[in-house]
Amino acid sequence: MRGTEFQKHPKIAARLLFFMLFLVNMSTISAYQNTNQTLIEYKGKIIDSEKRKPLIFADISVPTTNISTISNKEGKFSIKIPERLGISTLSISFLGYETTVVNLSQLEQKINIIVLHPTVTELAQISINAPKDARALVKLALKNRGEKYIKTEATMTAFYRETIKKRKKNASLTEAVVKIYKQPYHTSRRDEIELVKSRKNTNYSRLDTIALKLQGGPFSALFSDIVKYPDYIFTKESFDFYDFSFNTSTEINDRNVYVVNFKQQENSMVPLYKGNLYIDAETFAIISADYELNIENKVEATKLFLKKKPRNVDVETVTAQYKVDYKLSNNKWHYSYSNLQLAFRVKWAKKLFSKTYTLDVEMAVTDWDNNLFEKINSERKIKPSIILSDEASGFSDLKFWGKFNIIEPEKSIESAIRKISKQLTKIDKND
Repeated sequence: MRGTEFQKHPKIAARLLFFMLFLVNMSTISAYQNTNQTLIEYKGKIIDSEKRKPLIFADISVPTTNISTISNKEGKFSIKIPERLGISTLSISFLGYETTVVNLSQLEQKINIIVLHPTVTELAQISINAPKDARALVKLALKNRGEKYIKTEATMTAFYRETIKKRKKNASLTEAVVKIYKQPYHTSRRDEIELVKSRKNTNYSRLDTIALKLQGGPFSALFSDIVKYPDYIFTKESFDFYDFSFNTSTEINDRNVYVVNFKQQENSMVPLYKGNLYIDAETFAIISADYELNIENKVEATKLFLKKKPRNVDVETVTAQYKVDYKLSNNKWHYSYSNLQLAFRVKWAKKLFSKTYTLDVEMAVTDWDNNLFEKINSERKIKPSIILSDEASGFSDLKFWGKFNIIEPEKSIESAIRKISKQLTKIDKND
């Protein structure tokens, strides 16, 4: 690292990731909102037309509304649409694929297979006003946030899921519906989150009572909005420590997109990031990003996540990966989805083998509206440091989510939920 000008970065990164390892208790916060409206639910699976592989994190949206959801890691999705809207189509999009519009009348009751076709776009002649230098394009995209992203407050309904696994087995599962009070992108005002509904189950025996705990929470996903919070990854000090280059251009939602690679320079010692920024060719706005922390310096990388641990335990960061997507509505972009995947290797001093724990967090905005008058409920407001507390009862209630759209659970999560439900049934019988 050149000089000492960059010593602030570890603190910034720690606030971005907002994952720490420590033991904590939290009182349960949960609320339920009833609705009388009739909903129609549609299910499907999104696959690639050539290799027939599932498309993960594909966007499924309802035209002329702000209702949307995301496909899971098996390409599956479910979406609930109010019957009163009279919606007749769904729009399905995925980075690098042609957007497909599906007539709802053609969908069956069971899983529907929806095929997307890849597309390649050559942008050499499309935008003559775009900077020819990748670094300059990224600077322009970050500078554009006040003009290209929403300028008014918005209230977003979002679904949040957090899983902790020991090796490949689920040790903890948390789900929640939250309201995000999203602040305009041109201001420094921070977003706020209100907890609407939540449930959680943790198998502490599987976590080995190791006196340390992975912390997630909805803010950990929200802070991945690198356009709203650019200083969490591209600070004024850190920007010059990255190399930027163009990759093959692509398309998303029928819009041409520049792809910019970025990576940490070799002479920079503090852990930074590498990945891809997807920049809209028309608006020069960042509309998607996927990146990961450089963990070559494992000691320094782990310091970004570790707050407290027992003396006889060594913790090492294995991976730290991030993804964030934005959507266009009324000619303005806004936060839509983020996913974080962290893995740590834990080794006890007197034990022969180490164990790997994985934290997977995702949050998807499923509906939103401009907010002119609504204020956050102070009793349900959550802090950035919150760990959603244990509440297992919801997993046995098939109608728990009511009107809310959720991310379809994958097979491993479905299996975990079934096991939890069986455990609760046994407890009820014994009582």
